[in-house]
Amino acid sequence: MKKHLLITFAVAGLVVAGAGVSAAAPGGVYDVKDYGAKGNGSANDSAAIDKAITAANAAGGGTVRFTSGTYKSANTVHLKSNVTIQLDAGATIAGSGADTYDKPESNEWDDYQDYGHSHFHNAMFFGDKLTNIGFTGAGTIDGGGNLITGNPKSGEADKILSLTRCDGLTLSGVKLRRGGHFAALINGCTNVVSDHLTIDTASDRDGWNIISTTNVTITNASIAANDDALVFKSDYALGAKLPNGNVTVTGAKLSAQCCNALMFGSETCGDFTGYQFSDITITGAHKSGIGIVSMDGAKISDVHYRDITMSGTYSPIMMKIGTRKRCGNNPGVGSISGITFDNVTGTHTGSNFSPTIWGADSGHRVSDVTFTGVKLNVPGGNGTMGTGVPSNTATDYNPKSIGTRPSYGWYLHYAAGIRFVNSSVEFAKDDGRPASIVNNSSDITFDHFTAEKGSKSPFDVGFQSVTGYCVKDSATTSGSALRINTSSSTSTC
Repeated sequence: MKKHLLITFAVAGLVVAGAGVSAAAPGGVYDVKDYGAKGNGSANDSAAIDKAITAANAAGGGTVRFTSGTYKSANTVHLKSNVTIQLDAGATIAGSGADTYDKPESNEWDDYQDYGHSHFHNAMFFGDKLTNIGFTGAGTIDGGGNLITGNPKSGEADKILSLTRCDGLTLSGVKLRRGGHFAALINGCTNVVSDHLTIDTASDRDGWNIISTTNVTITNASIAANDDALVFKSDYALGAKLPNGNVTVTGAKLSAQCCNALMFGSETCGDFTGYQFSDITITGAHKSGIGIVSMDGAKISDVHYRDITMSGTYSPIMMKIGTRKRCGNNPGVGSISGITFDNVTGTHTGSNFSPTIWGADSGHRVSDVTFTGVKLNVPGGNGTMGTGVPSNTATDYNPKSIGTRPSYGWYLHYAAGIRFVNSSVEFAKDDGRPASIVNNSSDITFDHFTAEKGSKSPFDVGFQSVTGYCVKDSATTSGSALRINTSSSTSTC
């Protein structure tokens, strides 16, 4: 009889453990309440959560389950391999202001990136060199306003999830709220899958920072941030330039109150290649809606945007090669190439940062970029101004690092192989600047391009020191031919 009962329990994934605590066979489910968690919102359940994770890991893996309730966690939870955190509907893990989280570890490489990127232990959940971990279900992890948005003191946490060098991460279904500096920060990871993840850090800072990470699939994410929403970076926090790429993001909804919605950088040490973004809605970004900057020597290539809708952005599209070089091993100047935009629309509000492509110099141009069906509406409202090259702070990635562009629409500087096909730019208010200006560039094509004509603008499209430009089958919104102005430039059509 006893043998029969033991077999029955094993099939259910349970065996009898000592001290009245249930343990699970590999693949079993571990309820944190069986390990002492109260789930009443006041007791500190961190120790119980750690015990459940340790038990699941010791058994070869399993699911640590949180049933409905509020689980206060005043200490850092230490993740382990082959363990999935499952949050049932109605379950919340809440942060604490007790200042009892793990202290930030020392990092000999912390001069190369901001403090929050350099230290990982000071988080609600931390794990390093783990395999096959996850956060799933329908519940919430909420920092509760207790996580720090700046540089934390000892005992304070500035992240909900902090994961380094992980292989196999699932982050699906759950909601992350009020994450401090980062709701989720992963660095040096691979094989990441996320579906229906919700992040709300609109009162704090960043949503999800994906740093030096490869093989990522994100579907149906909803991220509302104050700082950057969904951002891909590569820094030197792990003491090396690491690869990035093979990433697909589909069906996302993104917003960033102060900063960038969908972004590469600014930390850009290792190279990025192989990114596909599609079916994405951006509803606000007070810097870039779509931003690609190479500031620290990275080569960014093979990046593709399709079916993107933007509204409320200060700079709808911004590409810049900078020379900050904040990376180890003496990085050179990076590059941006092989970028496509298909069926992208955007309304641009607030500060008047014209859509921009900006290379570092004649030897480091933004190159091989094609815009097909890209239709932007910008604020306009400026008067006429000089058409000279605006000022630039080469070590700053923000749209405001470049002075007022002399065109209300596209401004290109040190670019090559740029093509606009079936695309347009219009303004909300009459503007005295040209629609587009291209400076110190080569191989530039406007094909079936439509531009709104300013009543006092001197011309519509200008080429300054451009080798090989072509404007064909293009017109103003009223149907008249575009007024072209050239200076030290040659045409190819």
